Amino acid sequence: MQKVLQLDPKDNVLIALTDLDPREPVEFAGTKYALGSKIPAKHKFATQDLPVGSEVIMYGVLVGKTFRSVGKGELLTVGNMRHEAAPYREKAEEYRWVPLDVSQWKGARFQGFRRSDGQVGTRNYWLVVPLVFCENRNILNLKQAFEEELGFATPQLYRQQVAQLAKLYREGRTDQISGQKIRSDREAERSYKLFKNVDGIRFLLHEGGCGGTREDSNNLCGLIAGYINHPNVAGATVLSLGCQHAQVDILRDQINARNPKLNKPVEIFEQQKSGSEFAMLSEGIQRTFEGLVEADKAQREPADVSHLCVGLKCGGSDGFSGLSANPAIGHTSDLLVALGARTILSEFPELCGVEQELINRAISGEVGDRFIELMREYASRARAVRASFDMNPSPANRRDGLLTDAMKSAGAAKKGGTSPVTAVIDYPEYSAQAGLNLQCTPGNDVECVTAQVGAGASVVLFTTGLGTPTGNPITPVIKLSTNTALAQRMPDIIDIDTGAIITGESTIEQMGEVVLEQVIRVASGELQTKAEEKRQEDFIPWKRGVSL
Repeated sequence: MQKVLQLDPKDNVLIALTDLDPREPVEFAGTKYALGSKIPAKHKFATQDLPVGSEVIMYGVLVGKTFRSVGKGELLTVGNMRHEAAPYREKAEEYRWVPLDVSQWKGARFQGFRRSDGQVGTRNYWLVVPLVFCENRNILNLKQAFEEELGFATPQLYRQQVAQLAKLYREGRTDQISGQKIRSDREAERSYKLFKNVDGIRFLLHEGGCGGTREDSNNLCGLIAGYINHPNVAGATVLSLGCQHAQVDILRDQINARNPKLNKPVEIFEQQKSGSEFAMLSEGIQRTFEGLVEADKAQREPADVSHLCVGLKCGGSDGFSGLSANPAIGHTSDLLVALGARTILSEFPELCGVEQELINRAISGEVGDRFIELMREYASRARAVRASFDMNPSPANRRDGLLTDAMKSAGAAKKGGTSPVTAVIDYPEYSAQAGLNLQCTPGNDVECVTAQVGAGASVVLFTTGLGTPTGNPITPVIKLSTNTALAQRMPDIIDIDTGAIITGESTIEQMGEVVLEQVIRVASGELQTKAEEKRQEDFIPWKRGVSL
């Protein structure tokens, strides 16, 4: 196995692919390096003496500057370097991209749910959502009623464990509690499912709709409209109180902006007009049930891969993310784009330092300018709350080798592959342009995935080096580990292990093709993701200017 890696000939750092012992000199490209200390896997050491103020180059771009001198062979840390990113400007050159050879995928189809507007879903859900947090309790009442009676409820695995322990306590057998064997057989507890072609009812909860800014309420309505318009949704039940900022009329306007010819049932109930909670929920139950009867008539049928929209996300990143999983799904993105599909690269704070590359990849000056506008506005909002993009990396990111935001961003951008940027969309706009779309979101895992799905992502590829269980209520999230140790340590959340790229047993291109095959199988309903099996249904609307 190769011990170190240089990502670009211009780099003045080498990346340790395994723990490096200072007693054993490292040789790379004919040069020997005497290490100043142990270099943990995923971390970097200098290939030359770097005096104070020296630029640190990785992936061929500026990722930081030293504020203490760093000797050749010395470990780079947050104690000797800080974030620094290159400036960016308008698109100044044409980008030429030769689409990948996708002849072997030309006949590729997935089994999806065709909607009357031409979109094709990978799942078939009914959505129940509040316009304001005041309705959360009513949403939970509907959730309990529908899931338990229609066979959509998750197995009561942990409730049964508590019941076992309570039974021992009631019977006076407290001495047996510590030795009680806990069962984990989920399949034995699955209940009967009434509607065979409906994948489930998804009940969204949030803390918005009133009390924040009007922008927050408008964005919330736009996000919910995106979920209602989503091809994975057959219809929706919406609960409103009536007096909140997020008004029903705003929701209708947002739906119309995304799809003026929406042809799916959207049942809206306003509590302050219903007379009583019982009357509103009773009518809501009846009309939701009728909607489920219609939704159950849908069946999967073949659809071209060009109908897919795939979100590209990383979370719990490590020093291998930009070497294995991220470039692997970047290759998958390039394959999908060549096949006419849409992909969405988000997380604007994690594109800091690589802006110029993305601007130059834009299909037009207008698209590049839109990216510049949104990036600068986001940075300005961050400054307004006394924050900045350089605060994005988490303590765990830094411990695992991602020392600066620019370093993290250079690896995160690899998820977008090499294809042209065809569109730039703001939150919570809906994606409509084929090709690679850039979407303004924070780096926060749940807020970002929530936004990607609200923009139409029907499958999400999520890479992680530390282990993140994130899922989504209506879209399958395929989790990819950057290293094999994680896949072995947390097998219940990882769908694909890309660690073979690090060991040299697989190439980025080979792994990207494996990922595409998995995407098609998941989209067809042949496979459930680990997040779906665990019912990981995270949903958090983004409050602009607060998150990085």
